[in-house]
Amino acid sequence: MPQLILPTVRVHRSFLEAMAEFEAEGRANDGSMIGYELMHFSPAWARPDTFEDYVRWLLQLSNEDGPHPPGFVPATTLWYVEDDEYLGRLGIRHRLTAELFEVGGHIGYDVRPSARRRGYATEMLREALPIAHRLGIDPALLTCDADNVASRKVIERNGGVLEDQRGVKLRFWVPTGSSAASPAEE
Repeated sequence: MPQLILPTVRVHRSFLEAMAEFEAEGRANDGSMIGYELMHFSPAWARPDTFEDYVRWLLQLSNEDGPHPPGFVPATTLWYVEDDEYLGRLGIRHRLTAELFEVGGHIGYDVRPSARRRGYATEMLREALPIAHRLGIDPALLTCDADNVASRKVIERNGGVLEDQRGVKLRFWVPTGSSAASPAEE
């Protein structure tokens, strides 16, 4: 059964395959975390030692006092895996900047293209909500493009309530505590 875990080197092979899928769909430099990492790390990912450095970098991003790239807030990165198969990623930003309040929100997620339409994003978000709650986030802000019907359904299945639309982004508040809604059956 797939589960959210901390980044690990044991999924190296399938991670590389997933990143090739994201790159093939044009995600490099798209403004997302995956786009950022494709631009900054992909040439080095193939080597096991530099992949290990990358995993260590992701893990240290959750430290409040650790070094963060400009504009980054502390964030917990989790990977969705089944056995040694990388299926996707989810990031929980510990706090919001003015820009994240408008566009990015507290939680972002991506499912690799070959693993989509299986309910993974809904389950990833469901599993992440209690983690966000333990980080002191309640409710969590999530955003998605207005034309991204799949992401909107993921957010709504997890109790997301639409607040408004700002530009091309829809903004939802999702409860993370004990009152958080369970995902609807797909």
